[in-house]
Amino acid sequence: MHLSLLQPIIDRPGPWASVYAEIPHSTEDAAKQRELSADAAARQLAEQGADRATCDAVRATLANARADGEPADLSGRAVFATGGEVVLDAPLSGRPARSFASWSPLPRITPWAEAAADDVRCLVVYVDREGADFALHSDQGVLDAGTVEGLDWPIHRTATADWSERHFQTAVENTWEQNAGEIAEAAQRVFESCGAQVMLLAGDPRERRSVHDKLPEPLRTVTYESDHGGRAAGADSTRLDRDITHVRAAFEHDHVTDVLNRFRAGADVGGTDPAYAASGVPALIEAAREHRIDTLILTPGSADAGREVWVGADPDQLAVRGTELQYLGETNPSAARADDALLRSAAATGAEAVVVRDPAEAPAGGLGAILRWSTPTQHQ
Repeated sequence: MHLSLLQPIIDRPGPWASVYAEIPHSTEDAAKQRELSADAAARQLAEQGADRATCDAVRATLANARADGEPADLSGRAVFATGGEVVLDAPLSGRPARSFASWSPLPRITPWAEAAADDVRCLVVYVDREGADFALHSDQGVLDAGTVEGLDWPIHRTATADWSERHFQTAVENTWEQNAGEIAEAAQRVFESCGAQVMLLAGDPRERRSVHDKLPEPLRTVTYESDHGGRAAGADSTRLDRDITHVRAAFEHDHVTDVLNRFRAGADVGGTDPAYAASGVPALIEAAREHRIDTLILTPGSADAGREVWVGADPDQLAVRGTELQYLGETNPSAARADDALLRSAAATGAEAVVVRDPAEAPAGGLGAILRWSTPTQHQ
């Protein structure tokens, strides 16, 4: 999963209020339940030492949060606040695994990552011979992502063998091909701009195959086709919805499998060569300080996830012992969880994260990383 949503809270100094709460839907007492949940969260934060302004900001956000207009399975929120301001209010897919309120030096972002890991964003392209409509499907619902229109003449072929008609039919097929090229170019632009991870083509079989063939190779590897649904009104959407669900789940499974295979291959590098992968908190902290984490691997509830590490104000200021941070320019280090510290550091350098649900498949200790050789510029 990409961590761009976390950008607003990466460099902001703490301490942080982190609240994971269930948001009741439109039931008779939903408003009252939201108020009770908001009061409880604010009270827990105050008991942990949070300032009054931050508690009030969290209370107001949770009390006014509504599920109206959101998918029915969206019933939770992750709220991050500091300095009397809610910096990020992120909806969750379903109920949070555990509702809690935390006041800590770093925001508790790992539960958000664990909840968001399965939320694969799928760009659906509804194709016909005149153009295409785009829609982004995710756990947050369906978002209209635009449309593209190609040439509208000539579009339809005739059934005659007359020479002039054959010439016309060639012109029709040229129009189809040109429109397919325009759809493919537009699909690439939309895919890159909307943050999609996988694409599904639906609609006219001939045109969607032509569009698929005209996509650049990297995009073709994450593009699939569906025989259901289409651009026309009344097109079968029920079976298309099933195809979308299948494509999203298959992509996440294949992606996690690929990451684990690359991690194991990197960890097997021996001798004096530097490793392509790292596991264990000390090795991961060293990689994070050097901005070398390319993909961070997290396992919910793992032994290393809750291990205490020391952090400074900057995402690359982290250490196993607090005294180490003095050499990194931090004179007032704070204790934090290893998973949150590493996730913050990874997000700051544009890395991605994957969540491994099966402990038997996870790295030793539950945390690991695929490393990069270059060291990208620290997030500004």
